[in-house]
Amino acid sequence: MEKFSRETINVPSDVPSAMRKEYADNYFNATRGTGRLMLFAGDQKIEHLNDDFFGNADIGTIPVDDAEPEHMFRIASKGAIGVFATQLGMAAKYGHSYKDVQYIVKLNSKSHLVKTDQKDPNSKAMWSSAQAAEFKKNSGLKILGIGYTVYLGSEFESEMLNEAAQSIYQAHQHGLLSVIWMYPRGRAVKDEKDPHLIAGATGTACCIGADFVKVNPPKKEGMDSAEMLKEAVMAAGSRTKVICAGGSSVDTQKFLAGLHKQIHTGGVSGNATGRNIHQKPLKEAIRMCNAVSAITLGNYDVERAVKVYYGDEEFEI
Repeated sequence: MEKFSRETINVPSDVPSAMRKEYADNYFNATRGTGRLMLFAGDQKIEHLNDDFFGNADIGTIPVDDAEPEHMFRIASKGAIGVFATQLGMAAKYGHSYKDVQYIVKLNSKSHLVKTDQKDPNSKAMWSSAQAAEFKKNSGLKILGIGYTVYLGSEFESEMLNEAAQSIYQAHQHGLLSVIWMYPRGRAVKDEKDPHLIAGATGTACCIGADFVKVNPPKKEGMDSAEMLKEAVMAAGSRTKVICAGGSSVDTQKFLAGLHKQIHTGGVSGNATGRNIHQKPLKEAIRMCNAVSAITLGNYDVERAVKVYYGDEEFEI
C-alpha cells in the first residue's frame, strides 16, 4: 500500500481553513489511517424495504438476527470496519448505544417499489449536511461524513446532482467527508453496468466534489470486471476515490477474491458491503466484517482473509 498520513491527505479548497484539520482527521479516521475505505452499508432498510432482512436471500434463508434493525449496529460495533453508513433517523434511534461506531449519515433514500419502467428514479434529500453536522454536535456521535445517491441518466438527474453538489459543499464547510452513491439508472440507460458509463459516473462524482464515489462493478460479456474498473478509477482522478458496491449475497470466498481483485487489479480504494455482511448471524457477520477489512485495510491476501472469516486467524484495526 502507498504511504499514507494526515499530511498526505488532499484537503479540498472548499473546506474552510478553520475546518481543515477536522476534515483531515475525519478522512484519516474513516480510512483507519490507510487511505482505503471499508464502508459497512446499512441504508437498505429503505432502499430494499424488508426484502433484505426477512425471508430468502440469493443464497438461502436470511437469519432471524437480521430482522431486528439493531443487528447492523451490533455488527458495526464489534466488527472491524471503517464507517457504518445509515440514515440519520436510524443513527438517532440507536447511535447513543453505539458511540464507538464511526458513521456516514445517508441524506437521501428511496424504496424499490416504483420500477424504472414505470418512472425514472428520483431520490430527494430527507436531511441536509448542516443538519447532519448539528446532529453530530448534539449527539456526540462519531459522524465523519455524509452520503447521497444520484441516479445518473434519470430524467431527474439534474435535481439529484444539484442536491448532491450542495450537500458536498455544505459537508466540507463542516469538515465532513462526502460519499456519493453514483448509479446510472433510468429508461435512457440501456446497460447500467457498462464500463464506459460507470467511468462517466465516477468522473461526474469528481466534478461535483465527492471524496469517495460508490459504483457497481462493471460487467461485459467476455471481459474481466476488475480490469474494466481501471477506466472508472482514471476517470475519477486521484482525488475522488472509487469504492465498489458489494451487491447481493454470494459465496464468501468468491466475494473476498473479487474484492481483492477490485483493489489490486482495478485500483479501487475500498468497498461498500452490506448484504454480504448483515445477512448472516451476528458472530459470522462480525467475522465477515473482519475478513473484508483484512483485505481492504490490512492488505491481506485472499487465503489469509478466508482464515479470518473462519476464525482461524485474527484481524483487528
